[in-house]
Amino acid sequence: MKRTHHCNALRPEHAGQTVTLTGWVHSRRDLGGVLFIDLRDREGRMQTVFDPADLSKEVFDTATKLHAESVIEVTGKVRQRPAGTNNDKIATGQVEVLVKELLVLNHADPLPFQIDDPEAAAKVNEETRLKYRFLDLRRPEMTHNLRLRSKVAIATRSFMDEQGFLEVETPILFKSTPEGAREFLVPNHRDPGTFYALPQSPQQFKQILMVSGVERYYQLARCFRDEDQRADRQLEFTQIDVEMSFIDREDIYALIEGLLKRVWKTALNIDIPTPFKRVSFQEALNRWGIDKPDTRFGMELVDFTEDFRASTFKVFSGAIASGGVVKAMNAKGMAGATQGQIETMTEYAKSFGAKGLAYIKVENGEWKSPIVKFFSEAEKTALKTKLAIEEGDLILFAADQWLNACEILGKIRLYCADVLKTQGKLTIDPKQFNFLWVIEFPLLGFDREQNRWYSSHHPFTAPVAEDIPLLKTDPKKVRGQHYDIVVNGVELGGGSIRIHQPDVQKTIFEELLQIPPDETKLRFGYMLEAFRYGAPPHGGIALGFDRLCAILCGTTSIRDVIAFPKTAKGTCMMTDSPSQVTARQLRDLYIEVKVKKPE
Repeated sequence: MKRTHHCNALRPEHAGQTVTLTGWVHSRRDLGGVLFIDLRDREGRMQTVFDPADLSKEVFDTATKLHAESVIEVTGKVRQRPAGTNNDKIATGQVEVLVKELLVLNHADPLPFQIDDPEAAAKVNEETRLKYRFLDLRRPEMTHNLRLRSKVAIATRSFMDEQGFLEVETPILFKSTPEGAREFLVPNHRDPGTFYALPQSPQQFKQILMVSGVERYYQLARCFRDEDQRADRQLEFTQIDVEMSFIDREDIYALIEGLLKRVWKTALNIDIPTPFKRVSFQEALNRWGIDKPDTRFGMELVDFTEDFRASTFKVFSGAIASGGVVKAMNAKGMAGATQGQIETMTEYAKSFGAKGLAYIKVENGEWKSPIVKFFSEAEKTALKTKLAIEEGDLILFAADQWLNACEILGKIRLYCADVLKTQGKLTIDPKQFNFLWVIEFPLLGFDREQNRWYSSHHPFTAPVAEDIPLLKTDPKKVRGQHYDIVVNGVELGGGSIRIHQPDVQKTIFEELLQIPPDETKLRFGYMLEAFRYGAPPHGGIALGFDRLCAILCGTTSIRDVIAFPKTAKGTCMMTDSPSQVTARQLRDLYIEVKVKKPE
């Protein structure tokens, strides 16, 4: 018979009906000679009962030999479970199916790890899970993640269509534009020695689409970056890519806030308030020490530069005299930090070039630290007042150049939050989502080693209009029309208003980024050419679709929301790729491999 219902569909009102179910053997229990098999499909689970009194010996014996994850079809009658045996953990927990017929569609070998126990599966080595990804994806938790990802994709497409956007696919085979992350190159056998590159983003194509009059473009774009892997990065990933013409930053903010409001309602049935808070890059660094701040908890950074300018503590006053700042934060409740925790925080400070980490423990009414003896009463009062110091607090300092001081304490702030959460002293509601826009980034950064400017975002970002005159006279003061959307300390995406004037773009390329004119023409000539024929003002943004789904699913790793992800080493354990290719394939591509893999 053909399947009549999914395993999650049956309820008490179906009692007495004969049904046919198909799926995988989730678990099997033998209770006093009666066999109970939980049958699972994509939609859920159903308890089936194999009573030897109602079945032939052959059918019953077959059922007793089934391994977990064997694929079966059962036909039987729905009945309410006996009193006291309901299972409130599953939707079908009030009924069961008394089996009359069994068809084994496929036997399963013994499993490399358990699927029916979430806690046991969570302890399995991730490489093992990825090697047997076809089993891992059967787990209800993973099925839920893929289902939610699909719903978010549909909600995104529906919303963007309502807003008048066209979904346009841009090429996967692109030209090499060596900047930012390393590219994946694809050899072209039609013209030996030439290569395509897989796109790091559709950035240049979507700007060309604006010149082409599309006005409103989006796609769920596949992107590729040959960079080191982390929990929130993959060699290949998906982003919600957006570009609009005849708009300003406010239009982008309104669009993305509307999209995220729709997504959160669809995925979690949560109404997120809009508009989102906006903070400048400088404010974000000053208050939280990072440009993607988690604002769900306190421990904000406080500036003490003026309070310690004339201090007898030379570490602080010396840093200020060198053009630096003194900043501090209060890690409330962390005075009992272990020596190991202090050493970890000190290593964070040293990783930014600091010589060490100054701190004060407030214990038993005392400020315990070798640096306190250097502080005047006015300096102590300033610390106590501005940081609201109480018993049990840990005060942490950074005295350095502004950016370094902010980033040192920003890193330590997040570490302290993790420690406090582990200790149960900091509780964050998992359904709390603090969105904000970080805006007014510097357009350019300066690389001291190479003695040249580089783009803080990318070279197509437009400067704030009133700062354009500073491009040639004081580039470090030029702000970019760049914006990042952040939620709970995670950068969901970023974008900018683009340069649409050829002369401004040429200035950025050649005079500030010092890209030679012939290289500019080689790499971006077609864009500059297009801009000469009427480029409209335009801007856009790209949201990390995998990161977005990971947040909605409550996981810290995007590998949990990608069907077939790569490991931290960039390999696919299931297919054993990347792999070597034959000598003939290399010959046809005119490629010679000089580094051979050892035997």
